[in-house]
Amino acid sequence: MNIYFSDFFNINPAVLEENGTFNISLINDLPLFIDPFLLFNSKNENFKKLHDEIIEYVRFLREMAFAGEIKKGLLINWFFFPEVKQNWLGYSKTGNRGSGLGQIFADALHGNLSSIFRNFGNEEITQSSHLEKLCLIKDGVGRDNISDFTTNLIKGFLCNYTEIFSEKYLSESQVEKVMVRHVKFNYRTRSWENKEFSLPTIDGDFILLTPKEILTKDDTWINRNDLVGDFKNVADSIKNVELRGLINDYFLRMLPLSPKKKEINHAVTYTIHKFPELIDHYIKYKEDHGDEAEKLSSLKVLETENIFIHRIKELVQSLSINTNYHHTNSNTLEEAYQRVLYLKQVIENNDGYKIFYIDGQPIKREADLQLMFRLTWYGTKSDVNSEVNNGRGPVDYKISRGNSDSTLVEFKLASNSKLKQNLANQVQVYQKANNTKKSIKVILCFNVNEFDKVFRIMKELGLKEGNELVLIDADSTSKTSASNVRS
Repeated sequence: MNIYFSDFFNINPAVLEENGTFNISLINDLPLFIDPFLLFNSKNENFKKLHDEIIEYVRFLREMAFAGEIKKGLLINWFFFPEVKQNWLGYSKTGNRGSGLGQIFADALHGNLSSIFRNFGNEEITQSSHLEKLCLIKDGVGRDNISDFTTNLIKGFLCNYTEIFSEKYLSESQVEKVMVRHVKFNYRTRSWENKEFSLPTIDGDFILLTPKEILTKDDTWINRNDLVGDFKNVADSIKNVELRGLINDYFLRMLPLSPKKKEINHAVTYTIHKFPELIDHYIKYKEDHGDEAEKLSSLKVLETENIFIHRIKELVQSLSINTNYHHTNSNTLEEAYQRVLYLKQVIENNDGYKIFYIDGQPIKREADLQLMFRLTWYGTKSDVNSEVNNGRGPVDYKISRGNSDSTLVEFKLASNSKLKQNLANQVQVYQKANNTKKSIKVILCFNVNEFDKVFRIMKELGLKEGNELVLIDADSTSKTSASNVRS
């Protein structure tokens, strides 16, 4: 079954590995993204140059912000960016479509460049300027925004990187000449230029490959959570005694008695607004520990490959053994239920549980099970959509065949603190909002205590296992399924 780039283009995965190229899925985004710090800290001069070019563009935006009000058309052209979906990286649960960078990001970037980031490009404390500054001060601007912006600004490099790979390893029939928009910014005309490349394509769209060296998972190396968490250490590291005293005094005055985590975060934000030089001290600390960023990101990429490529391939092979799995004529509830059961069988009886473990430790993430389910959903005439939201909140998956036949599938961890509330209300609300009476709730358990918790909740709610409620045993210590044990 074709899932990954190597499958679709008949390339040995070892070739991608030798080139340091990530083997993307062409079924669904995989949860990695480009971290601009890895460009800055790289020993590869080409990557360092890419970081310099990003900073050059942001300097241009700063100059335009200082020059006065920017007309709406230019604001859109300079500050708005679509997601580069062709690299098949990100956090889309279905396919590779994201929202990109719109008004919120544009306003945040434009506003900060004309105010607290006035020294952008002329920092005295840090080795370089860093785009990630934006996510340190502005709520709602995070890893996705920074990565989307970075990917857009290095899109020309990614096109060239993919073209060179294609010329070396793909046949002429596997590539097409495509005109790619916005690959280079012309500072003389103040506009984006397009360029033609010979690139691999799928379903009428081109594909971009990415070096593993610049990828990470979970968060950028320079991030707001670390700034807040390390705030006291960063403040205490400031050598200027008077400034350090002013910062600590201001921060303490922003805190109420017995502050909660949210109030501490607000106090940190207020203090940073008052003393924006704190950001440069924090970034300097991150620069000084840049080697740790490379090691951590490398481990995260390896973890992603292990879970979503190597283990998923094993799972797909197990699922594909049963030919009825591919050619069901049942309705969406029966089809979805059969797929969940095969997933359960492989996890419980065919070592599929290993997909949820790294170095013997369980990785308890609902998103992993959701993506695993999506990657193994093939050979179907049904539409598989994720995060369907009809005003009552998103549901994990909606499987449908037209308006008359649809089923909702919701995945939860047994350790979820709101599991009882979810089982009692959530899917029923989604059913009403999505005009369907069919749903399946799938619960993943990692130990006997979690099963005991689930059984207790089921008894209280009057629920039983069946085609609307499935328990999956991912306990590595005993593979006699606890889901089949009743006290």
